[in-house]
Amino acid sequence: MTTRRLILSATPALLAAPALAQPRWPVRPVQMLCPWAAGGGTDAVLRIVSAQLERELGQPFNVVNRTGGSGVVGHAAISSAAPDGYTLGIITAEIAMLHWQGLTELTFRNFTPLGLMNNDPPGIQVGRDSPHQDARALEAAIKASRPGQLKASGTGQGGIWHLALAGWLGAIGMRADHVRWVPSNGAAPAMQDLAAGGLDLTTNSVPEARAIIEAGRARALAVMAPGRIAAFPNIPTLREATGVDYSTGAWRGIAGPSNLPREVVGAMSAALKRIYDGAEYTNFLNSRGFGGVWADPDGFAQHLAASDAQMGQAMRAAGLARG
Repeated sequence: MTTRRLILSATPALLAAPALAQPRWPVRPVQMLCPWAAGGGTDAVLRIVSAQLERELGQPFNVVNRTGGSGVVGHAAISSAAPDGYTLGIITAEIAMLHWQGLTELTFRNFTPLGLMNNDPPGIQVGRDSPHQDARALEAAIKASRPGQLKASGTGQGGIWHLALAGWLGAIGMRADHVRWVPSNGAAPAMQDLAAGGLDLTTNSVPEARAIIEAGRARALAVMAPGRIAAFPNIPTLREATGVDYSTGAWRGIAGPSNLPREVVGAMSAALKRIYDGAEYTNFLNSRGFGGVWADPDGFAQHLAASDAQMGQAMRAAGLARG
């Protein structure tokens, strides 16, 4: 074979080589948007996940905090990004609440779910001197009380922990406002008020209550979760404590705008599952007292729909839904 014929016979393969060698996504840095402020729990989850995504996928995953509007600003920025995989972010339980409150038209349908990474269920806490030694006794006291006689807190009006209480009350056959909600600027001041005797119970997460509980000034009676929290194995679930099968929580998951390419969805989902299963992420959750939960894109989509329906029902029952 002549040199000319060798070159000509190789030409098709040489021409095809650049197409075969095209790098797969991502080929440049990815921006990861956080709807909540730096230093908080959501920010912490996104930062450890982003650092590990960089190792998994070989490009920087840069966290940018886009706060404001009770989470609307950051969630809107994720949903309106170009669907090319280079702007993703973390979405939270508030996306199942904000539209019911009339704060935005955004819903879970505006996102491509990639992986559910975390769920912090509410605990039911009482003060050190409370006469209620377990959740069953507290439930009985609630049913025996006059409307508004007992007081609870954990966050502001209409926040996730307020809706947790409303949902629990509905699950035991009581009106959502039977226990009076005292709005607070978060779980920390609510726990202080509980310890001082100003409240009968709180329904914020156990990690938020941890300092007061460990100081012996409050007790956790149950968690509204399908299973016990690894960091707090001695606290029973609500179902174990009372037989009431009700669970909810402040969940967090990675998502992008709608219509992400399948290549991006597949690569992200596989990487997120490896991260979730890894020791570093597990140790992070346990050190913070966060609840771990994993769902792939399909499972996360089902979770989003169920969460939206649950929050809508709780908000309507509490008189907080608009429209």
